[in-house]
Amino acid sequence: MKEQITVSRNFRIVTLILIGIGVGTFIFGLFSNTQLAWANYLIVNYYFLSLAMGGAFFLVIQSITQSGWSSAFKRVSEAMMSYIPFAAGFFLLLYFGMHDLYHWSDKEAVALDPIIAHKSVFLNIPFFFARMVIYFTLWIIFIRILRKISLKEDLADHSDMKGILLLFGKSELYSKILIFILAITFSFSAIDWIMSIDVHWYSTIFALKNLVAAFLHGVSILTLIVFILYKRGYFPFFNKYHMHDFARYIFILSIVWGYFWFAQFMIIWYGNIPEETIYYNMRWQEGWKALFFLEIGLNWTLPFIILLPVKSSRNMTAIFIVIIFLIIGQYADLFVQIIPGTTGILRFGWIEAGLFLGYAGLFALVVATTLSKAKLLPANHPYLEESLNHRF
Repeated sequence: MKEQITVSRNFRIVTLILIGIGVGTFIFGLFSNTQLAWANYLIVNYYFLSLAMGGAFFLVIQSITQSGWSSAFKRVSEAMMSYIPFAAGFFLLLYFGMHDLYHWSDKEAVALDPIIAHKSVFLNIPFFFARMVIYFTLWIIFIRILRKISLKEDLADHSDMKGILLLFGKSELYSKILIFILAITFSFSAIDWIMSIDVHWYSTIFALKNLVAAFLHGVSILTLIVFILYKRGYFPFFNKYHMHDFARYIFILSIVWGYFWFAQFMIIWYGNIPEETIYYNMRWQEGWKALFFLEIGLNWTLPFIILLPVKSSRNMTAIFIVIIFLIIGQYADLFVQIIPGTTGILRFGWIEAGLFLGYAGLFALVVATTLSKAKLLPANHPYLEESLNHRF
């Protein structure tokens, strides 16, 4: 069995080309349509950060619950988390696009609008970026601690079970702390970076829906990476039972996401309060309505129908199809959240495609490079044998 992956020269070239396409697209976009470029920059930034956060959620939950079946795949979660420091730098660049994205960042708007003025104590540029720095600082500190413990566990003497269990206990302890930090700070970040675009609107469910979305789509990409590595001969022990457990995660998280999506919409529709319905008013206009229903179809309906039978939950092709739906569904979800309040233009052109390809290339390169820096299997993990021989 291959113990450590190697990143091929061709893979690096392809990802670097994609990154180049993304950089070029963004630069040209700034000159051709500045607001559109920044709006799509926010979409892809948040999109790939949410995947990394989803990987982090999966890792800490497996550690807290002491799940044995997934222990062989923890390196994939760690590799996904390694993208977070890169996301930090990209998010800080939003400083230069604030006026194109957030109406509340305009001093004249604050002076003329009492609602924005009321919220200005919280929604102001210095405090906005101070919170952003706090979020990323906490995330980066804890993911590095977990990664350090994980690698230290590999170096421990295999016969020193006491020392290994001590490290395992530390990992569980920090995971218990991190899961609360992630849940609170990522929820606030969704309010800051996305909900505040529609500054006159608010939803108490919005942050939770985006938190679940990050978990759902992060697990989906984690599963996709495992599939790819398995096809390349890296996880020869991978079987239908592992596949079934990954599919169950995707299945149940899609249901939870669907619940929050419907709850937010239903409560606002039934209440029929103008301050709340304004958000959905534009998203029910001609053209947008199709995309509005497409996101629920891609993120809940199709995954639910396909993965409900046990047989399809143990079929790699069926799960792969669901993951493709979810990749598109996450983009559609964020597109509907961000674009109506910024450009208001329903379109998918070269700016949208180029930026997505660029970030996809960067994310793939970061994950692959991190995977190549350590053994693919956590050799001294207490539950590794259980994972290698996983059966129901």
